[in-house]
Amino acid sequence: MKRRKFIAASAMGALATSTTLQANSKTPNPMADQEILELRVYTMNFGKSGPFQPYMKDTLIPALQRAGVKKVMAFREMGLSQPGKVYLLLAYASFDHMLKVQAKLENDNVFKRASADYRKISSANKVYTRYNTYLMQAFSGMPALKEPEASRKLFELRIYEGHNDDAVTRKVAMFNDEELPVFLETGLDPVFFGNLIAGPEMPALVYMVAFDSMETRDANWKKFVDHPEWNRMKVLPKYADSVSNIIRVFLEEVEL
Repeated sequence: MKRRKFIAASAMGALATSTTLQANSKTPNPMADQEILELRVYTMNFGKSGPFQPYMKDTLIPALQRAGVKKVMAFREMGLSQPGKVYLLLAYASFDHMLKVQAKLENDNVFKRASADYRKISSANKVYTRYNTYLMQAFSGMPALKEPEASRKLFELRIYEGHNDDAVTRKVAMFNDEELPVFLETGLDPVFFGNLIAGPEMPALVYMVAFDSMETRDANWKKFVDHPEWNRMKVLPKYADSVSNIIRVFLEEVEL
C-alpha cells in the first residue's frame, strides 16, 4: 500500500541526512534551509464526503506534485468509521516556492479538466464544511519534513500553545538546543517540527511523532518523561511557563 507521496531525488536524500544530523546535535545549523509546512485540516460534511478522497488522491495531489511539491502526506483521525476530519500535510522549499505552486495550480489545464466534475458539486452537497490551514516554518534543528518508516502506523499530532509569543519562542529554543536529541534517543520518531506562522491556536508550535503502535507510543513517552536530560532541562528558568496548553490528536495515514 502506498501511504504517502515522497518524490525521491538526490537533493532530498542529502536533506534527510542533514535533518538527522541536526536533530542529533545540540548546535543546529542556523543557516539551514527550513521548509515551509502547510497542514490543512478539512472538516468533512457527514454523508457527503465520498468524492473527496478520490479527488485528493487522483487529482489534487498529482497536480501539487506537478507544480513542485515533493512531499505529501494525508491522514484521518483514528478509529472513526466516517472521515470526520482529513489532514493534508505539504512541504515547500520556501515561501516563494509555495506561491509558485499556487500559481502553477491556477494554470494547470490537466488539473482543471480532471477536477471539473468535483468543482460542479453544489453547496447543498458540499464535501467539507471548511478547512483550517496551519502554516509553519520548520525548526532549524529539524529543517525538513521526514518520511516515516513504513512500520509507523500511529501518528501523534501535538500543538503546544503559549500564553504569548515569547513563551513559544523559548519552547522552540528548548527543542532546537536541547530537547530534540532526547526525542530521538527515546524513540519519539519525529515527522516534523514547525513554528506556527499563521493559523488557529496562535501563538503555538506544532509537531508530529510516529509510532508502530499505541503500546510503543506509551512506552516511549515514558522513556522520555523518565530521561535524566529531560528532567534536568524542564526545570531551567529560561524554559519556565513556556507551554500553557497541549492539544493532542491521534492519526492514521490515508492511502495515496
